[in-house]
Amino acid sequence: MDLIKKLDECENRLKELNDLVMDPNLVKDAKKYKDTMREHGYLTEVCALYDEYKKVRQGIQDAKEMITAEDDAEMKEMAREELKELEERQPKLEEEIKLKLVPPDPLDEKNIILEIRSAAGGDEASLFVRDLWEMYCHLADRKGWKNETMEAQETEVGGFNKIVISISGKFVYGTLRWESGVHRVQRVPQTESQGRLQTSTATVAVLPEAEEADVKINLNDVRVDVMRAGGPGGQCVNTTDSAVRLTHIPTGIVVIQQDQKSQIKNKEKAWQVLRARLFDLEQSKLDAERSSARRSMVGNGDRSEKIRTYNFPQDRVTDHRINYSRHNLPAFMMGDMDDMLDALNVYAKEEQLKADVSASA
Repeated sequence: MDLIKKLDECENRLKELNDLVMDPNLVKDAKKYKDTMREHGYLTEVCALYDEYKKVRQGIQDAKEMITAEDDAEMKEMAREELKELEERQPKLEEEIKLKLVPPDPLDEKNIILEIRSAAGGDEASLFVRDLWEMYCHLADRKGWKNETMEAQETEVGGFNKIVISISGKFVYGTLRWESGVHRVQRVPQTESQGRLQTSTATVAVLPEAEEADVKINLNDVRVDVMRAGGPGGQCVNTTDSAVRLTHIPTGIVVIQQDQKSQIKNKEKAWQVLRARLFDLEQSKLDAERSSARRSMVGNGDRSEKIRTYNFPQDRVTDHRINYSRHNLPAFMMGDMDDMLDALNVYAKEEQLKADVSASA
């Protein structure tokens, strides 16, 4: 990659966008306005790093000239110290810029539908689902995101076989997109009288929330059924036809929504989930076309298909994709997980950068 050439292109493009954002007609096209402002914000950050990079390079040149031309020993020593600092900063700044040059995915700004399901482990797996749900809710609170429960299938022990929530806010999908996969927990269940360690799993799926404009659904392809809600929910819920089931015939995707007393609200949420699942399916197809090596991160919930392990006896959480571990698991379960989320995003950008370099070679 010709770094300077690429950065000069970014700088020229930012100048064009500076003129474009001043055009009063831009706001008349909502999509164009949104895309332009997103690109403008991104390139502003890139060019800020470029400005620093130019100052570092100029500083190195100036320091070298001072060392050569200066007669004063003290000034020479100061120049050598400055040169050392700048030469240490330059490669780090170059790596930072290279990662920043990986263009952001437009999907990163989207809200999400988060689905957590119990897999292997029975009651303990359902309790782990509750723990993961609470972890993501704590994270949302920390970041000022809003979350709403859309579907919850509680178990007798107080866990969930399945829980679906929507999370909305700034950069939600971009932050949590790599949470999809099998999460494994190792701990002694509360119900275990012998103190034996148990391993259980839960699957997490992170779906970018789709607007109607993002995915076209032929209404003739969707069968809508209304029925009496089952499970907890109160007398009104269980004695009226408030539950809604949507079946997308071409894909076989089924969405059942029954948490609300209102059939209208249940139908609205069901369509929201269906759009997200169909949008995710379409995006997965596009990703597969771009990279045949890409496969689903969710898998089937088997213990061997894990992306992360939560080991309570050792007070450690490990993400196996990036070989990253940290201690203080209680804090992590309270949503203090920015370090791991950041590491995952950096890893993903590095992999994307390698792919881009290979493709251009």
